[in-house]
Amino acid sequence: MAEFLKSLTQGIPLSPLPPLPERDNSVPHAPGRPIQLSSDEKKLALRNALRYFPEEHHASLAPEFANELKTYGHIYMYRFRPTKYEMKAYPVTSYPAKSKQAAVIMLMIMNNLDKDIAQFPHELVTYGGNGSVFQNWAQYNLVMKYLSEMTEEQTLVMYSGHPLGLFPSHKNAPRVVVTNGMVIPNYSSKADYERMYGIGVSMYGQMTAGSYCYIGPQGIVHGTTLVLLNAGRKYLKNEDLSGKIFITSGLGGMSGAQAKAGVIAGAISVVAEVSKEAVHKRYHQGWVMEVINDLSSLVDRLKKARQEKKPLSIAYHGNVIDLWEKLADSDVQIELGSDQTSLHNPYNGGYYPVQIGFEEANQMMVNDGEKFKGLVKESLRRHVDAVNKMAAKGMEFWDYGNSFLLEASRADADILKPDKTFKYPSYVEDIMGDIFSLGFGPFRWVCTSCDPADLQVSDKIAGQITGDFANDKSMPKELTQQYKDNYIWISQAQSHKMVVGSQARILYSDAQGRIDIAVAFNTAIRDGVIKAPIAISRDHHDVSGADSPWRETSNVTDGSKFCADMAVQNFVGDSFRGATWVALHNGGGTGWGEAINGGFGMVLDGSPEAESRARLMLSWDVCNGVARRAWGRNANAEFAIKRAMEA
Repeated sequence: MAEFLKSLTQGIPLSPLPPLPERDNSVPHAPGRPIQLSSDEKKLALRNALRYFPEEHHASLAPEFANELKTYGHIYMYRFRPTKYEMKAYPVTSYPAKSKQAAVIMLMIMNNLDKDIAQFPHELVTYGGNGSVFQNWAQYNLVMKYLSEMTEEQTLVMYSGHPLGLFPSHKNAPRVVVTNGMVIPNYSSKADYERMYGIGVSMYGQMTAGSYCYIGPQGIVHGTTLVLLNAGRKYLKNEDLSGKIFITSGLGGMSGAQAKAGVIAGAISVVAEVSKEAVHKRYHQGWVMEVINDLSSLVDRLKKARQEKKPLSIAYHGNVIDLWEKLADSDVQIELGSDQTSLHNPYNGGYYPVQIGFEEANQMMVNDGEKFKGLVKESLRRHVDAVNKMAAKGMEFWDYGNSFLLEASRADADILKPDKTFKYPSYVEDIMGDIFSLGFGPFRWVCTSCDPADLQVSDKIAGQITGDFANDKSMPKELTQQYKDNYIWISQAQSHKMVVGSQARILYSDAQGRIDIAVAFNTAIRDGVIKAPIAISRDHHDVSGADSPWRETSNVTDGSKFCADMAVQNFVGDSFRGATWVALHNGGGTGWGEAINGGFGMVLDGSPEAESRARLMLSWDVCNGVARRAWGRNANAEFAIKRAMEA
């Protein structure tokens, strides 16, 4: 155990109260939130915050918390942010925990809040502008205390960031059960979210932010690579993307994967980003190759890059609307286009209007919310007009599951066909949905030793298994291309240097692939080939993980895409089949009220019990969604579920 992490057992520091730290401008901070609370609700928010503390501290903390609410629109409790240790993942043996499983969860939580990982680490936001791990720092401190004390016959219950307590359970039960944003359906509007988050009773966990399973932008780079490769095959009838240009936006959170994915796919990628901090962060991490601020220079660079036909990623520091309008008026042919601004959160930092600068926008969204909304809607109309011009020139465009089409339609942009359907597809509807229906999705693992050598061994194990499937002559043709793509990915993973934070990897695979890889990992841990447990998980954006009519289930055509049975059943089924922790969230990539999604984490420790749990749970975790999609008459899913039943 690391001596400097012993403070994790303390809980909320009270004797004495820690000093209030100065605002640290070395990390990006969340924009202020518009205060939409009544006078009585502000008082309620204050009372709710103070209940974490003994009454003798209320007089000193109340004015401080009231000022945070007034200044930032939320009570983060900055005073209680730990400053005596660096927030990052440490080797699992460093954690002061009675339960090995609890120690792994502590590692995962700290990784989600690492400044190199999290979008706004001091506001406990991991990605997506408002995807939170906790609502405040008191909750963080309490959770770490509970995890340090937990035995393997207890379960920690989490209500939207708040640790309700440790409750008796049994060793085969989940150690942690998380729910985020679970509200009565009629009270799930964006206004309801702002009010409930403001008074401190609910939270938006996005997907892997609130389930402690985020692994940085690598978490979606494999999926984004697959989208680009399959977009080339489907739209351009071409396996080779060299010299082809892909235009998109967003480098702040998971969208940061786009530039790296474009390079891996062999394309020329331009990603627009308004935040200087986000641009520089991704450049220094090696996720973008060049940074350009001037549009004329960018056009010239694209012309040269097309002639060179070499993979290239460019961050354009500026507004994506300016970029689209410049390209629409130029003679540069753009083959592929999309968008990954956080339009699930359009009026609080997820989308920046083109008419004003970045800093002015951050002020206006707090001080004049209605004017800001008007500028956002006007910008969306201009955004769509420019995209329409490019599409008329032959560009293929898709919604990347960020509610672009939905919010553009709400802004009265020219985004609908005469039959009132969208002009452009969702990437799930057109590309990824077919992959999900075959049972392939974003399997992940974290080496809790934090040793790159363990990750390298795990990559070799996963590569061997995936390669064997790819080369299996008896493999049905429907699966061969998937395994070949995934083998290329994992065999090149080390060379692309994608690790940020914990020693983690993502690999698309189906149920059998995930099971075989997990069992092989467990055997390697048992034999000492891998030095410490591995935590396996997945993105909630997966075969069974999310019911989201504008994204994950957009290709379900039997009328059930607005139903949430699949995600809820997945959460429940994983919990009693062996998951170490489970999570169920309102929201996801498309926004609060627009989806229900869930995820899990499982600790592989080399034991026979871990192997049994992996076999049982991973089969359900994939086949649930395949069966639902088959019932929706998806041909790929019908094929995949019949194959699973014959195995």
